Amino acid sequence: MSMWVFGYGSLLWNPGFDVAEQVMATLPGYHRSFCMRSIHHRGSEAEPGLVLALDEAEGGQCEGVALRVAPGTEDATLTYLRERELISSAYLEKLLDITLGDGRVVEAVTYVIDPDHVQYCGGLALEEQAQIIARSHGGRGPNSEYLYNTASHLAGMGVADDDLDWLSRRVAALQS
Repeated sequence: MSMWVFGYGSLLWNPGFDVAEQVMATLPGYHRSFCMRSIHHRGSEAEPGLVLALDEAEGGQCEGVALRVAPGTEDATLTYLRERELISSAYLEKLLDITLGDGRVVEAVTYVIDPDHVQYCGGLALEEQAQIIARSHGGRGPNSEYLYNTASHLAGMGVADDDLDWLSRRVAALQS
C-alpha cells in the first residue's frame, strides 16, 4: 500500500524525502493561510515569523500536491516529517482523504494547525502578515524566501492564490 503526503507549503518545493510520484491534489474542509507563528524555521521566539498551515474551514478547499513516498522509505520518511513538522507541536498529524487530479481518492499524511496551540494566529489581516513576513528570519532563512518560493511554485503549477500573490507584491515593496 502506498504512503501519500499532502503538500501545500514548503513541501511543494522542498519535500526532503524520496518522492516516487507527484500529482495535483485537493484537500476538502481546509484552507491554506499564514496562520501559524514560526519560532524556529522562519522566525524566532523573540520575533516570530509566519508559515502556512491548513486551517479547518467548513466548505474550504486547498489545492496542493500529493507526494507518493518511494517504496521502502515510508518509515524513514515519517520519522523525517515528524522531526520537521512537529518541532513545536503546533501542527497535528492527520490521515485525510485527498482527491488526486485524475479523480482517485487516497489517504494522505497531512499536517494541519492546532487552533488551540499558542502559535495559532488565524485571522490576521493581510497587511499585518506582510509586515511580519518582511522582517522575520529564522533557522531556515528569511520568512520572505518561504513566501516567494511557495507562491512561485503554486503559480508554476497553475494554482491561483490571490492572498499569496498580494503578499508577495506587498512584502517585495516593504523590502525595497
